[in-house]
Amino acid sequence: MNKWIGIALALTALIGGGLLYGWQGLVLGVTIVSFWLLLQFSRFIRVMRIAAEGPMGQIDNAVMLSTKMRLGMKLVELLPLTRSLGNKLSTSPETYAWTDAGEVQLVVVLEQGRVSKWSLLRPEDQA
Repeated sequence: MNKWIGIALALTALIGGGLLYGWQGLVLGVTIVSFWLLLQFSRFIRVMRIAAEGPMGQIDNAVMLSTKMRLGMKLVELLPLTRSLGNKLSTSPETYAWTDAGEVQLVVVLEQGRVSKWSLLRPEDQA
């Protein structure tokens, strides 16, 4: 979800609840916003736990993963697909790599936390 839509919905819940039902509506709005934030945090922790359990920089099939990739994906959307954390190749721009059993390497470049490009490097290409 877009950050600004989330903020607008939270403000709507708080202001609408306060105007319609007074202090009880405001408390309900705070409760709803808090629950929503806890759901987002829980989702993030679950994704990180799954990624941490896998071997660093290893994936099952780099070619299949590259077909599931799309521009603008967030890292939180990418990690469940890889089921592991990638090897960091560079910090500017953020570049991560995953390798499969056939030594095919998927290199992903992130700009502002979103996938901007990716490429497959096969063993014969690396030589």
